[in-house]
Amino acid sequence: MPIPAVLSPNPRLLCASSAYSPSPCCPFLSFLALLPYVQLAATSPPFPYVLTSLPRLSFRVSIIRTPRAVFFCGREAADDTMDFSLSDHQKLIRETVRQFMEAEVRPAVRQRDREERFPTEEIRKLAALGCCGMMTPEQWGGSGMDTVSYVLMLEEVARVDAAMSTSLGVTNSAVQMPLLAFGNDAQKKKYLPPLASGEYLGAFCLTEPQAGSDAAGIQSAAVRCGDKYKLNGTKTWVTNGSVAGLFIVFAKTDPAAGGKGMTAFLVEPGFKGFRVGRHEEKMGQRSSPSVEVLLNDCEVPIENRLGEEGQGLKIALSALDGGRIGIGAQAVGLAQGALEESIKYAKQRKAFGKSISEFQAIQWMIADMQTEIEAARALTHYAAWLKDSGGRMGSASSKAKLYASEMVNRVVSKAVQIHGSVGYSRETDVERMCRDARVITIYEGTSEVQRMIIARDLLGHG
Repeated sequence: MPIPAVLSPNPRLLCASSAYSPSPCCPFLSFLALLPYVQLAATSPPFPYVLTSLPRLSFRVSIIRTPRAVFFCGREAADDTMDFSLSDHQKLIRETVRQFMEAEVRPAVRQRDREERFPTEEIRKLAALGCCGMMTPEQWGGSGMDTVSYVLMLEEVARVDAAMSTSLGVTNSAVQMPLLAFGNDAQKKKYLPPLASGEYLGAFCLTEPQAGSDAAGIQSAAVRCGDKYKLNGTKTWVTNGSVAGLFIVFAKTDPAAGGKGMTAFLVEPGFKGFRVGRHEEKMGQRSSPSVEVLLNDCEVPIENRLGEEGQGLKIALSALDGGRIGIGAQAVGLAQGALEESIKYAKQRKAFGKSISEFQAIQWMIADMQTEIEAARALTHYAAWLKDSGGRMGSASSKAKLYASEMVNRVVSKAVQIHGSVGYSRETDVERMCRDARVITIYEGTSEVQRMIIARDLLGHG
């Protein structure tokens, strides 16, 4: 009798077995009791991936994993199977965040956008669910989740409120991941637990008035003075800048060395010489603050240097590379929200005696929107899986960011078109979504920069 091959909770272990013991429930789920309206029961038991049947135990097996997929290969395999399903833990995370966003965030999102009001209370509740430190290990106070789970969370947040997903993406990825990768134990112990718990948010200070895509061209300077550094310069477009409790600031300790002379620092807003300047008046994502940060002989203790002198550019680029996966997820979630609003409106709106959803022109737009969303989701989840697998990322995150960011702008444009004149009104969500989407092709590396990265990777010029 053939023995079923089962992929155990450890993705590296393939075993022949007829029984399965589910892995312990992830820490994320312990927070679910905080919300009485969340249904804790999953829709199905945690069955393992059943790949195929093995003709005999000595069968030679190789496994190739892709995002949400397992390829089962072998010389004698008669019934190869490919599974794109999420794990039950991932499904539960997705559904929990979706329920929270619908119940707690959607009712006020339009008003907050008009008032440019930061969602302090809503983010505090998401933090209680573990969403402010999803990829930070449990030992440092985080949820210890994989990148795919983080991507699912961002998709669901952006589906309702893209501005909120930006704030969450920065504190989760652009701040905590560099601190985890390059910080020493004392720095991790001091800053990661409050960041992961949402006690305060993080901010990433790289962009300057004269240095955007050219990260190595920053002019901010850091001079060593005994047991501290003095930082001088101006940072712009700092997300979370007016509400953050920790800033990763990049400045040059050796201006003559160009990009190799850049160093990263962990800066608290209470440090002498640190000041938040003007707030940007933005087209979209208005409830996510983008501010100017002024450094005037800002005194930073030497123990707050992140990594070594000269490592700043490496730290910045690694943060941006990982952050692009989050931007891809944000774009997918925002596009999904626009699609759902369009379908709902198309079914309700009547013209020429029937629902406009019956017109081929509307159907084609909706079909194109859904197809592009699924393509972008696949690229994004693949990049997330590559990051989790520890394999070579290459330009995967740039491909996801490039396609997803361009896709969401096409989708929201179609969403406004489907809504007609009402889609141009502030009374509809698609109007806000259209404004929110525009910046996604710009921040975390413009589309032009992503194309350069992808081409260099292909041509071996990197």
